[in-house]
Amino acid sequence: MARSPSPEGEGLKVSKDAIFAYCYAVLHDPVYRETYALNLKREFPRIPFYPDFAQWAAWGEALMAMHIGYEAVEPWPVERIETPGKRAEGTHPKPVLKSHPEKGCAVVDADTQITGIPAQAWTYRLGNRSAIDWVLDQHKEKKPKDPTIAAKFNTYRFADYKERMIELLARVVRVSMDTVAITEAMKALDRSEWDAG
Repeated sequence: MARSPSPEGEGLKVSKDAIFAYCYAVLHDPVYRETYALNLKREFPRIPFYPDFAQWAAWGEALMAMHIGYEAVEPWPVERIETPGKRAEGTHPKPVLKSHPEKGCAVVDADTQITGIPAQAWTYRLGNRSAIDWVLDQHKEKKPKDPTIAAKFNTYRFADYKERMIELLARVVRVSMDTVAITEAMKALDRSEWDAG
């Protein structure tokens, strides 16, 4: 297999896994995504060959480890604020599941909100929305349109998953912040010496 020069001038063995990790990193590169934004909407991405393959492969490995193992990362230290309201016995607070990036919080339901979420966490996006908003949206109660499905299979209640969702949200904030740290390092690279291509 072809070798890519390392900074020390020694040959670097390039494996299939390293190439995959390299591609994953390049696809997260903010400069690449901005430069080729129109192309990426219309056709398959073309992956450029950047200098320092090993660094890009390492970034890709770190990103993949976080994105695949997001349920095992250390949760971000968010703060939970409870303001219980009056309600009938045996009932649960109404789910809200809305984020407020400008305030650094997410309203979970009528009783609970999560604060201490850094504004940068919302900059990591899955498609057209932040990862935080994706988690909130996936836990909303949605009534099926089909009446048979609604009558027989509509058993999801947010209250049953509230604690798990709050824990997942803290982990997704950690993944978002760590991803932003890596993509900011990519963005900060001096590319003036790179060959145009």
